[in-house]
Order: sequence, then structure tokens, then C-alpha cells
Amino acid sequence: MVRHISRTEEAPANTARGTVAGAGEGAAVPMWGRAPGRGPGAITVRPVTAAISACAVRCDSWRLKLELDDKQVAELAKVLDELKTERAQGAVDDRRTAAAFAEAVAAEKFDEAAVREAASLRVKTAERLRDAVGKALGRIHAILTAEQRQGFSYLVRTGALTI
Repeated sequence: MVRHISRTEEAPANTARGTVAGAGEGAAVPMWGRAPGRGPGAITVRPVTAAISACAVRCDSWRLKLELDDKQVAELAKVLDELKTERAQGAVDDRRTAAAFAEAVAAEKFDEAAVREAASLRVKTAERLRDAVGKALGRIHAILTAEQRQGFSYLVRTGALTI
């Protein structure tokens, strides 16, 4: 069940409690976001089961499809979490680059050096992400057995899994 509350309203004590990175055991887990038909300040409060990270859901899906053991799932979760962090940093860099481009266009005098610097940041971000994906795939290769690697490969080829 999903219930929407405003930012000023407190979440009920019995909803969205669990463990989330950075929060203690039993801490409230508000799911910030905009719900359909709600204003921009709405909070979506969901039960703990819906607050599970996408990584954990993905790992559970892979556990079933690739027949992974608990140790493999834990290692795979670490790899995916690191990759997710790198992608998030890339998104921040992309926003910075877009802001720099916008400022250059809006200025009285075009600053080509600033545009080059912003474009350079975009290239460096892409290179970091490329390296992170390569490292992650290498770690995934080491975690999986030969049979599991074949299944993983099939999931990537068919688009059922994206890295």
C-alpha cells in the first residue's frame, strides 16, 4: 500500500521502518518523490519491502536466473553498488557540464576556454565510467562459475540484463 503525505506531515510510526544505508536499524524510510496527481512536495511512504534498493532486487533476480549462492550475491551486490556510485558521479558531472555550456552561451562574450574545460570533464567522466564498467565485468567474471558466466552472457546479449 502506498500513501502520500506532504513534507510537513510526519510519517506514521509504523510505516517504512527498516535498515537503509546511513540510517540505523528501525529508522523511518521515507521514499521521496513525486507521485502521479500529487504536487511537487509530496512524499511517497511505502512499506519496508518497497524500500529495498534496486541493487538488492537485481541481485535476487540474478540469484534465481544464475543459481548464485549467498557469497556470490554479496560480492555481486558490492560490485553493482560501486558501479552505481560511479554512474551517479557521472550524472553529477554531466549536470555540471551542461551548466557550464549554458553559462557560456548566455554570457555577453563566449568563453571558449570554459567550454573546452567542461567538454574535457565530460570526456574524463566517460573514461572513468568505461574503466569502472571494465573493472566490474572483470570482478563479475571472477565471481561466477563457467556455467553462470554463460547464463550471464546470455542475459546481456538478450538485453534482459544491462551493465
